[in-house]
Amino acid sequence: MRKVAIVMGSKSDLPVAEKAVGVLRDYGVQMEVRVLSAHRCPNEAREFAASAREGGFSVILAFAGMAAHLAGAMAANTTLPVIGVPCSGTKLDGMDALLSTVQMPSGIPVATVAVDGGKNAALLAVQIMAVSDAELAQKLDEARTRERDAVLRADEEVRALYQ
Repeated sequence: MRKVAIVMGSKSDLPVAEKAVGVLRDYGVQMEVRVLSAHRCPNEAREFAASAREGGFSVILAFAGMAAHLAGAMAANTTLPVIGVPCSGTKLDGMDALLSTVQMPSGIPVATVAVDGGKNAALLAVQIMAVSDAELAQKLDEARTRERDAVLRADEEVRALYQ
């Protein structure tokens, strides 16, 4: 099985990245977690992205706040799918990071999830990997069934309260 890279621009992004770690563990997906700043160690970040495919990675999740150039820097140096996760924590509450992550130039795509959307980033990575992994696809189907069942149970409970 291939693996997912979780790359943060700063250790302060770890609380959001840990949401992704939990999901990937639940699905049995191998991962590597790194801190590589697009601004403070650009050569190392570039080198990581450029060698990610050869390193056995399938998807890169890039967590960053403020100017949030990490996802773009990763995408500029690999053809692997990159999922940007804008992180909050600034006076603009993540809106700056969201706009920096989502506004990529044509030809260098970055999939972008919601601000602090670590869980959805990991699920999107699993979905990408499940295109060629029947076991992951089955796990996704089972999770969706559990989520549907939980909502239907809640519906029954609420309906019973107001009948």
